Amino acid sequence: MKPDIKICGLKTPEAVDRAVARGATHIGFIFFRKSPRNIEPDIAGELADRVRGRVKIVAVTVDADDEELDDIVSLLRPDILQFHGHESPERILHAKALYGLPVMKVFSVSEAADLDRVGPFIGVADRFLFDAKAPAGSELPGGNGVSFDWSLMASLDESVDYMLSGGLNKDNVALALASTRASGIDASSGVECAPGVKDLGMIDAFFDAVAEARLQKARRE
Repeated sequence: MKPDIKICGLKTPEAVDRAVARGATHIGFIFFRKSPRNIEPDIAGELADRVRGRVKIVAVTVDADDEELDDIVSLLRPDILQFHGHESPERILHAKALYGLPVMKVFSVSEAADLDRVGPFIGVADRFLFDAKAPAGSELPGGNGVSFDWSLMASLDESVDYMLSGGLNKDNVALALASTRASGIDASSGVECAPGVKDLGMIDAFFDAVAEARLQKARRE
């Protein structure tokens, strides 16, 4: 099965256009002041309008309140809300009811016990995304360019639909796909030449690597 591919933290028309041209199924805009990928909702909305209807538009937030979400939903008009903070199942249900949008909940992973937190969210979140836990000293919940031990995902309930994130790049995406049953992959720092600066050549290389990995898998099968 062809994996969903999400390119996250987009800020320029060129990067949006290249990601979609190369086959991205999702594009993400980050609304978190401390991130070098932070973007204002009105600018994100203009970028999203370039490709609306061709890909899923994802609004990435971190413990955002209703006022923040109102602004984002109004100006971006996303297809999916991604919660990357400490949101509870109740908070997710509230947001889904308020906006009528599906929610993807993110969990940061560094050890098997981190996956124990998923249980209460099954049947509440529409999809999950597993990212590497932030290194010591980082104020960013994601986009830190680090990976985690993907073999941990084998213990996850098979009913859980998830995307994989955390330091994915052209050099490791094939292994990530081969060693997990992730239905999607999410890249941000792995297609950047500097924090928050997407590199068109690196986007191309990432999609080339995914295509090669799928080709090799098909040959094995």
